[in-house]
Amino acid sequence: MPSKSSYSTYAVAIASGLVFGAGLYVSQMVDPLKVLRFLDVGAIPSGGWDPSLAFVIVPAIAVMYAAIRLGGQRQRPLFAGRFQWPELTSIDAPLIVGSALFGIGWGMSGICPGPALALIAFGPENLLIFLAAMFVGSALGGVFQARTSTKVVTP
Repeated sequence: MPSKSSYSTYAVAIASGLVFGAGLYVSQMVDPLKVLRFLDVGAIPSGGWDPSLAFVIVPAIAVMYAAIRLGGQRQRPLFAGRFQWPELTSIDAPLIVGSALFGIGWGMSGICPGPALALIAFGPENLLIFLAAMFVGSALGGVFQARTSTKVVTP
């Protein structure tokens, strides 16, 4: 039988997922065309750029910044045994290549992985193909990283 602290952890995970999922829909980040219009900064001169998602991203960065600052003052998180801080903090070639590949995939599809999972509820055309390709790409990236690195950090 799970402990009382496990139930608290599950409750926080459920609440966080509900808030995150609702936020994706309310902000329209699940709409690939809206995302592509935001990412297309080349359309600024013609007036085709949609800056509205900046009103989602900037507050999200501010909230996360505050959470990290406040969390750093605590001995341990409220609902976990320890904080999960990144082990790797350097900017290196794998980070740059991985970021570029992520950005290319996001720019080609207009779908970020978080919203892609949220879109499962509505089953848009080609979503399963995107998700399968995303998981295969992730697995291939893991194999590549394992072969080229002595240390692989997994969540």
